Amino acid sequence: MADREKILRYFRSCGDGELASRLLDLADFSVRYHRYKVSEFLDPHGFNIAETIAANYDGVEIISNGGYTGAERIKAAFVDKEFPGTVDYGITALSINWDSRYYHITHRDVLGSILASGIKREVIGDIVMSSDGCIIITDTSLKQYILQNTIKIGEAPVSITEITLDKIPAREEKIKEIRTTVASLRLDVIAASGFGVSRSKMADEISFEKVKVNWQNAKNSAQSIKVGDVISMRGRGRVEVCEIVGQTKKGRTSIILKRFI
Repeated sequence: MADREKILRYFRSCGDGELASRLLDLADFSVRYHRYKVSEFLDPHGFNIAETIAANYDGVEIISNGGYTGAERIKAAFVDKEFPGTVDYGITALSINWDSRYYHITHRDVLGSILASGIKREVIGDIVMSSDGCIIITDTSLKQYILQNTIKIGEAPVSITEITLDKIPAREEKIKEIRTTVASLRLDVIAASGFGVSRSKMADEISFEKVKVNWQNAKNSAQSIKVGDVISMRGRGRVEVCEIVGQTKKGRTSIILKRFI
């Protein structure tokens, strides 16, 4: 059995103690009963925590499922290596449609409507948007509640039906490569370049906790950024730092960013 307290001390120091404790409970269950236990939906940072925890258990492997190919939010299954069966992730897909001639609905609108009904973010996976509707990936336990209570999103009347997971299109994202130079590798500087806003505006967004780095709340505007970091901004998408090319003759740093729109 893994050293639970040692693992918890580490993740508490990173601010992830509560999630780590829940994931440790799942890993302990799978070892004790030689079965499996499935987590809530996790963002990539949460899944990294799950992988780290599983690595501390000799008899446990971790597998995942988000309902469709390319899902960002996924469930982690801690599975005893001797378990002979298949894992039921408890994932359901619900298709929601509206009249796009009269209503323009965004991902934020859909998520806000769901959370306003009292549903926790942890039981909702990805929301896959299209021109006249969306597909919500959810924990199966919430299926009937959402089907019965989702009548409107904002002012738009909607229809909702359950669909099979194989009807979910693979994730496709529009990507824009940005080659630029920056004065430093501070968060506010990199994010301002990636999202096309002023540095002062970005500093405000960071202070309002609208910006995350690697799916964790940004520490402050001066936070140092490195290659591989993913910066997300509420309502604006994500920017990944792909390469730090080097210094220009004027002392600025040349970088390559990838923006997911």
